[in-house]
Amino acid sequence: MKRYIHLLLFILLMSSPLLLSAQVVDQEVHHVVFQVTKGEVADQNKAIAQLNNILKALPNAEIEVVCHSGALPMVLKEKSQVLEGIVKLQSRGVVFAACENTMRRAKASKEDLVDGAITVPSGLAEIIIKQEQGWAYIKAGN
Repeated sequence: MKRYIHLLLFILLMSSPLLLSAQVVDQEVHHVVFQVTKGEVADQNKAIAQLNNILKALPNAEIEVVCHSGALPMVLKEKSQVLEGIVKLQSRGVVFAACENTMRRAKASKEDLVDGAITVPSGLAEIIIKQEQGWAYIKAGN
């Protein structure tokens, strides 16, 4: 019986790379604008996980994450609680954009943003423009 269990575990272990690679849906370039508005850490962790899931399925996706409203702290150096996740996603080409309207209200400057983050004049306008250009839209969260 032990041999059977060991053999089964061995087969499962050896097939795990195949299972991971099976998650790739296609290699095409997809354009995704991803909206984050919530400031709770749990919501931001969900967004990071969702972004990673997109990149597992669509490894060549071009993704811009628009952070506005309550999500501004996500991209602020001194306040981000998901900085490690952001840095890893940036290394895979994901762009994080902060809304300048929200930044003004929060009295935040471009220097306050995590390295590599960009700004857009209006988060909502950025999403509208991306959608008009054919980008897929995703609202982070539930």
